[in-house]
Amino acid sequence: MRGKATWEALACGPEETASESANVPTTEPSGEVAAPKSTGEEPAPKPQEPAPQAPAPAASKPAPPTEDVPSAPLLLAVEDVSDSSVTVSWEPPERLGKLGLQGYVLELRREGALEWVPVNSRPMMVTQQTVRNLVLGDKFFVRVAAVSSAGAGPPAVLDQPVHIQEIIEAPKIRVPRHLRQTYVRQVGEMINLQIPFQGNPKPQASWTHNGHALDSQRVSVRTRDQDSILFIRSAQRSDSGCYELTVQLEGLEAKAAIDILVIEKPGSPSSIRILDVWGCNAALEWTPPQDTGNTELLGYTVQKADKKTGQWFTVLERYHPTTCAISDLIVGNSYSFRVFSENLCGLSASAAVTKELAHIQKTDIVAKPKSFVEQDFSEAPSFTQPLADHTSTPGYSTQLFCSVRASPKPRIIWMKNKMDIQGDPKYRALSEQGVCTLEIRKPSPFDSGVYTCKAINVLGEASVDCRLEVKASATH
Repeated sequence: MRGKATWEALACGPEETASESANVPTTEPSGEVAAPKSTGEEPAPKPQEPAPQAPAPAASKPAPPTEDVPSAPLLLAVEDVSDSSVTVSWEPPERLGKLGLQGYVLELRREGALEWVPVNSRPMMVTQQTVRNLVLGDKFFVRVAAVSSAGAGPPAVLDQPVHIQEIIEAPKIRVPRHLRQTYVRQVGEMINLQIPFQGNPKPQASWTHNGHALDSQRVSVRTRDQDSILFIRSAQRSDSGCYELTVQLEGLEAKAAIDILVIEKPGSPSSIRILDVWGCNAALEWTPPQDTGNTELLGYTVQKADKKTGQWFTVLERYHPTTCAISDLIVGNSYSFRVFSENLCGLSASAAVTKELAHIQKTDIVAKPKSFVEQDFSEAPSFTQPLADHTSTPGYSTQLFCSVRASPKPRIIWMKNKMDIQGDPKYRALSEQGVCTLEIRKPSPFDSGVYTCKAINVLGEASVDCRLEVKASATH
């Protein structure tokens, strides 16, 4: 099973003296190692005293056999590096030694130093360790050795030093949903855009308007740690366009474009005139306005007023063509007309009014009735849907259907095996809208046979046949 443990870095540097080995982390019941806090002061160097003459050993202690110590751990690698910690992992050695494996010892050596400092004072049976409380900007080498009761084997060393540096988070802009389409404001209104972004460390944010720098006299920008605010106190039509926010960090950048449209009410149509007047109708024509208010027109509103009252009534709203015909005018009255332009801001402040009046004249109306020729729709009976052969079950009512066409309405006669069955209570005959129905109530095998429907009127007759078979139920 692959083990894992978390360690805190030694506060002392590898260049400090070995006399500080008393500060080596100790194993706690939780399995983690607590590191002592650094005082931030370097110990004063002590003067070097002459070393006492060591007595010559009687016999040098022999080195343990190679097969007793484990080989170097395999696949030493860095799993993760943050701004204050590093996680390394490795695989067990190929040879564990005859005396068995007691654990691993992880050591660090700062770049430029000579001494290796152990992270754990005792061997730990884990194959992944996290060293915490590291100083931002540090560079150090890492090695790990397997330990048995015979001693430590050769260490596995990382080829490159580990650099503790600040984590760079790529910049990202989150445009609010309502700004992902054209942002429309009216002239004189305030524009206040707050655009959130992400990035670590704090990125640099800049704005452009249609690819050019912002006019600082009209537009103010305030950038904070996580957003940038663009503010215009009173919008003008010249403020319309594409505003682009660029967020840059360590050669990385993110961009977001926001389209702003500043609009106002349109101008009135340039001119209007009466093209023609006939009966109770008048035809009008006008020209579009020169100023549409910096946006598309929604249409035109056409109104009329008679000379007697002078009151205006709307006859057309959001009408797109520039010609129209006004109908239902009252005979004997004289009318004037006017047209407004309309966009998202509303109707134009003024309207184009006709200079002349449309006079609805009284005319003599002479009715000229057209001669009417009555057509003869008489025809002899003909079946448009014949009878179909049918199989029924005894005791269950069944129906036969056909449809006939004739004028005048024909007389319907039903027959069984060429015998008239009119008046028999076992049968009920219906005829409606040319559909003829014969209902046979609870038929028995005796009711099997050939049924005929005959239609007769003064112009002729027609008939259709079908065979009905009533099968007796099987008995077991």
